[in-house]
Amino acid sequence: MKRAVLPFVLALGACVPTTQSDAPTRAAVSESTLPPMKIFAVPHPDRPMRANRDMARDFLDLAFTMESGRTLSTMTRFEEPITVRVTGTPPVSLTPDLKRLLSRLRREAGIDIRQTTNPGASITIEAVSRDRIRKSLPQAACFVAPNVSSLSEYHRARRGSATDWGQLKRRDRLAIFVPSDSSPQDLRDCLHEELAQALGPLNDLYRLSDSVFNDDNAHAVLTGFDMLILRAYYDPALTNGMSRAEVARRLPAVFARINPGGDRISPQSLPATPRPWIDAIQTALGPGAGPTERRRAAAAALRIAQREGWRDHRLGFSHYAYGRLMQSYDADKAHSHFLLADRALRLADGPDSPHRLYVATQLAAHALSAGRGKEALARVTPLLPVAAKLENATLLSTLMLLRAEALELEGRGDEATNVRLDSLGWARYGFGSDWAVRAKLREIAALSPLKGRY
Repeated sequence: MKRAVLPFVLALGACVPTTQSDAPTRAAVSESTLPPMKIFAVPHPDRPMRANRDMARDFLDLAFTMESGRTLSTMTRFEEPITVRVTGTPPVSLTPDLKRLLSRLRREAGIDIRQTTNPGASITIEAVSRDRIRKSLPQAACFVAPNVSSLSEYHRARRGSATDWGQLKRRDRLAIFVPSDSSPQDLRDCLHEELAQALGPLNDLYRLSDSVFNDDNAHAVLTGFDMLILRAYYDPALTNGMSRAEVARRLPAVFARINPGGDRISPQSLPATPRPWIDAIQTALGPGAGPTERRRAAAAALRIAQREGWRDHRLGFSHYAYGRLMQSYDADKAHSHFLLADRALRLADGPDSPHRLYVATQLAAHALSAGRGKEALARVTPLLPVAAKLENATLLSTLMLLRAEALELEGRGDEATNVRLDSLGWARYGFGSDWAVRAKLREIAALSPLKGRY
């Protein structure tokens, strides 16, 4: 499985690639003249507010299907305790982020997992260059493979049965390959998603709005839903080799025990995501298609969402994707679809929807370009605490920079300076290198009519 570079991104312009296969998917820190890098020290996950019947359905679809649609005949997992070691050329940010993640897995998911230096570790995290990862899987940002402990071993074994997740009977040894030369946030996001899939489910589901097990990558770190799924995955009532039917029979009792409140919530049962919609989204936002083909695919995805009668985040995502692809072709039409996306997401998931934050960057950018500082402030200011809670420094710093430009438009220069300065520590974590941080500063400053276009 792999983490790919996927649709919900922070660039205010072009889209980025996505991919789908059977391999599970989602930074050097140097001396800098910028303020010190900030980090998220304390997690604030929300416990999922959903029915246990829905939790069980999601668990089965995550555990017994792969991203490609391939079904798995049996459940596989590690036998505890689980050990994790780090090899390669890890940047300095990896160790503290990994320690925080392992602590969360022990505390929230109840998994017996520890870091080690032993070469016989259950899981090896190898930090290698992005180029080496792309040579292995061209569209992957990072990935995990079974029965290997290094990228060189993976290359030797990749065409055999040992690295075929479909033929796996149990998990004893696997490797996660993460980029050593990406930003600290990109590396951390890879750690969260790849370690979660190394331990548990291999699938991603577009219908999940509150999970990293979703190809839209709206969540940067493991959520309360994800931890509950992993806690169920390692519940003593479940064992290696169980079929879907056997697991399904035991799940009601498992979730009643670990999530008693879920038995008092009525199920929502969002409909499955049809393959034509997934294919259209991947064509629209993935590699290999030209601009016209992308726009047609995005329009097709939106038609499917409307025909399906969706009222959940997938409708908002469809409007957002179409708006992104229309930006350089028809800016007014793109803006109208961003407004529709925002409305759909607000109605589906409330004002704190993580997907809505991404739409807000587009709407605020449009308002800034038109000189409407008050509107831009209204778009971004209420969402800053949400971005912080989601531990998304890339998004948080972008929203703060948009807010700084809006404050300047309103004649509040001192406030703008303070907000911009405060954003830089988060930008260093989110974007990494000094040049990337400064490029983001220039990109957002260029939106303001006070500063003109770069």
